[in-house]
Amino acid sequence: MEVPATLSVDPKRPIRRLFAEWESRGAVVSDSAEAAEAGVAALKRHRTELKRYIRSNPVFQHSFEPISAVDAPAIAARMAEAAEKAGVGPMAAVAGALADLAVEAMLEAGAKVAVVEDGGEVALASDRPIDIALQAGETTLSKWFGFRISQFPIGVATSSGVYSHAFSFGDAEAVTIFAGDAALADAAATAACNIVFGSDIEAAVKRGVERALSISGVEGVFVLYRGVTGTGGCLPEIIRVDPNGGVETG
Repeated sequence: MEVPATLSVDPKRPIRRLFAEWESRGAVVSDSAEAAEAGVAALKRHRTELKRYIRSNPVFQHSFEPISAVDAPAIAARMAEAAEKAGVGPMAAVAGALADLAVEAMLEAGAKVAVVEDGGEVALASDRPIDIALQAGETTLSKWFGFRISQFPIGVATSSGVYSHAFSFGDAEAVTIFAGDAALADAAATAACNIVFGSDIEAAVKRGVERALSISGVEGVFVLYRGVTGTGGCLPEIIRVDPNGGVETG
């Protein structure tokens, strides 16, 4: 599991509910209080189901390789599917999969804006643009730029080998992935970040971008490694973010 450089969500006039459920920490944002509560409830329910599944299948939690989810709840099945595509262990997709399921519950409850951020992995569905800001520890770019999301649904995930308590084989400050769902984005960010290391910085960044784009379903990638950036695929509009709260296009 990667819980790295956090993405802060800045929709217009939101209803926000913070949550803390076992290892999950984040926020649910919506235009509807009922939908926001449905999102929080979904996070708790699916997290409980996953904990129960792991107790019976501990290898699911500890594997660094894809592993099938047999007779599994929806959360574990989604994690396993995303991990298979990215070639990583299923826990690399846990935060994103939880966010996806919570957003689905919010949409079923009538939300027009449904955003769930779980430890830096974000699932979004909205009838209006949403701005997200990249936070990557103490790097120069952190909190100063982000992306304006206008195509939905979408999943956004960031993995870091520097600013994360989660294990990573790589050393990138941030690898941000845009994909059709947050579970895949989460797993793909881990896979790409794992190979961004070494003294040849430009080659490392290129490897990360190419690895990300080799994963079916990944739409775009941004890599930051030792001050060098690389992008690939189709990225949302890049915006400049005022750390004091304002956002301007750039």
